Amino acid sequence: MTDVILVRHGETVWHEGNRYTGRTDVALTPRGRLQAAELAAWAAREHIDAVYSSTLSRARLTAAPAAEALGVTPREDARLREVDFGRGEGLTRAEMRERFPAELDAFLDDPVAHHLPDGEDPVAAVARAGACLTDIAAEFPEGRVLIVAHSTLLRLVLCDLLGIPLRQYRRVFPHVANGALTELRLSEGQSALLRFNAPTVGAPAV
Repeated sequence: MTDVILVRHGETVWHEGNRYTGRTDVALTPRGRLQAAELAAWAAREHIDAVYSSTLSRARLTAAPAAEALGVTPREDARLREVDFGRGEGLTRAEMRERFPAELDAFLDDPVAHHLPDGEDPVAAVARAGACLTDIAAEFPEGRVLIVAHSTLLRLVLCDLLGIPLRQYRRVFPHVANGALTELRLSEGQSALLRFNAPTVGAPAV
């Protein structure tokens, strides 16, 4: 039995415009750095065996204070990187509507069968992230692990682990809050959702 705490990185400079941020390495805002500090303060009260993050800086910088508070070395894994949004990268919804309206409509109808043009297949993204979680669970079979990653990847992973069709990820999980806690228990091929989008400030220790 392994408990994994999934956390979306802190707020970035593209957050205000709601720009699709996949593989682009954008900076945290001051609020994003505060969210990282709040995550660290929460983690310091917890029994956590390891801290993992995506290799993108917004995830690394969110995870680093928590790892320091726990006295562990943060680990990076490229399999935890955000989905590549292809031609949608860096654009707002309105800008996509201007540039490729038909493809956007197809994406909104079924974001898995019709992912954004030139972007990553969500099925492939789930496969790489799922393999990463399998490796983590094997290394920490009775442990508790903090993982800092990205919004779309986390929503896809949640659907996959909880038996929800991937194409429903935007409807079932419309928003993953920056810095919030989503905890899963992985045991013998089964997954249980313990909490979702829980705040770090005021969250009870486990």
